[in-house]
Amino acid sequence: MKVIAYDPFLSTERAVDLGIEKVRFEELLPRADFITLHTPLTEATKNLIDAGAMAKMKHGVRLINCARGGLVVENDLAVALDRGHVAGAAIDVFVEEPAIKNPLFGRDNVVATPHLGAATTEAQENVALQIAEQMADFLLTGAVSNAVNMPSLTAEEAKRLSPYMKLAEQLGSFAGQLTETGITSVAVEYEGAVAELNVKPLTAIALTGLLSPQLASVNMVNAPVICRERDIRISETRRAEPVDYQTLVRVIVTPNGPLGERRTREVAGTLFAGDKPRIVSVEGIALEAELGGNMLFVRNYDKPGFIGALGNALGAAEVNIATFHLGRTAPGQDAIALVEVDQAVTSAILDSVRALPNVIQVKALRF
Repeated sequence: MKVIAYDPFLSTERAVDLGIEKVRFEELLPRADFITLHTPLTEATKNLIDAGAMAKMKHGVRLINCARGGLVVENDLAVALDRGHVAGAAIDVFVEEPAIKNPLFGRDNVVATPHLGAATTEAQENVALQIAEQMADFLLTGAVSNAVNMPSLTAEEAKRLSPYMKLAEQLGSFAGQLTETGITSVAVEYEGAVAELNVKPLTAIALTGLLSPQLASVNMVNAPVICRERDIRISETRRAEPVDYQTLVRVIVTPNGPLGERRTREVAGTLFAGDKPRIVSVEGIALEAELGGNMLFVRNYDKPGFIGALGNALGAAEVNIATFHLGRTAPGQDAIALVEVDQAVTSAILDSVRALPNVIQVKALRF
C-alpha cells in the first residue's frame, strides 16, 4: 500500500524518514481507500469525521477508528454506510462507553470491538522505554522529568518556580493555539532572575502547553519524548543579565507548514508583583496583558476605525468585553488586539470578526 498521513506536528523530513507522504487533511479525504484515525479527542479533533468530511471521501472508502470516541459523528457514519458511500467501518471506541446501544451496531459492514490498546505488548514496551530514558536523564544530567504531580525539586526551588510554572504553561499554550501546522523547532529563552533557576521543569511545562491543543494526553513527562519522536528540535537559552525586564520567559515556535504559514510564533511574558504572570510581547509586538479564561486574538492592519468596528461586532453578538489590550509594530502596519470576554468565543463570533476590513487572523484562545 501507499501510506499518506495528516499530522500537524509531523515535519516533512520525519515523514520522509518514515516512508510516508505528508498531506493536508482536505487532500487526504478524497485520496484514501482506507482511513484510520490515530489522534486524541480534543476541541480541535472533536467530530473530525462528520457528514461533510465523509462526503469528500472516495465512494467505497473504509473507515477505522481505534483512537477515541467522539472523533467520528456516529449518526453521520450510519447514514453514509446506509447509502454505500462508506463501504465498511471498524470501530472500537464510542461516544458513550460502555456502548450498549449504538446506531452502528448490528450491521454486516461494521466490525465493533472493545478498546484494549493500553494492554498491547507495544504499549507496555513504550511505557518501559520512556521510564528507562527518563531515569537515565536523571542519573546522567540531574534532569527530573518523570514526576507525576510536581517536579522533584527542593522546597525552596518549588516555591520560587511555582509562579513561573503558570507563566511557562500560558506562554506555551498561547503559542500552541496560534500554531496550526507542523513544528520544526521550539526555543525557550530565559532572561534575568529566572535564568538563575532550574529551568528544566519550566521548559517541560511550556512544551506541554504548546502541544496540548492537539494532543490531549501530553504532560510534563512525555512532552520532550513526543517532540523527539516528531523531530521537533528543542533549545534553551539563558541570559542572567536582564534586558527589558528583571525577569522574562520567551517561547519561540518555528512552524513547518506551507510557505504562507511559516510565520514564527513568539510569545514573551514576565511576573508582575512577584507572582502574577503577564504577557508582554506577541510576535515582536509589545503589549501588556493578563490572560483570562476566554480570549480573542486578532491580528489586523492598523487602520482608523478598526477598534470601533471590532467593538461593534462583539457588541452585536452580545459579547461582553472584560479587558482590551492593543499593540502594533508601527503606525499603519501590523497590529494585535488581545481581548478577554465573559463567554466562550463561538465560530459565529469568529466569522463576524473575520469579515471585518483589515483583519489578517482571528483565533479564540482558552486558558
